Amino acid sequence: VQLQASGGGSVQYGDSLRLSCAASALTTSMNGMGWFRQAPGKEREFVAIISWRSGRKDYADSVKGRFAISRDAAKNTFYLQMNDLKSEDTAVYYCATTPLLTARDKSSFNLWGQGTQVTVSS
Repeated sequence: VQLQASGGGSVQYGDSLRLSCAASALTTSMNGMGWFRQAPGKEREFVAIISWRSGRKDYADSVKGRFAISRDAAKNTFYLQMNDLKSEDTAVYYCATTPLLTARDKSSFNLWGQGTQVTVSS
């Protein structure tokens, strides 16, 4: 099973982007679908997670109200809609899955996509 992240790019301050993460297959160990990001010189940090079955969502405080996570069961794909982007959102964004229904610790995620770069210029 693989995750393929896409949708990154270079945008201006205040712009929007939508990231996608397509799973080649779904398994019973893929309950929580999440996004993380890693800026240069910083630790990988939690951004958002959605429960595949219930649709329950959780967000990091830094993105709450600006980012929205969603899923499309028919396409085995989940998304991260990013609005009102700021320079501090610049990072490589990774999608990942966890057997847990919700989690924020990256050690709880056992399947990772390859990452997609998001660059926000002021």
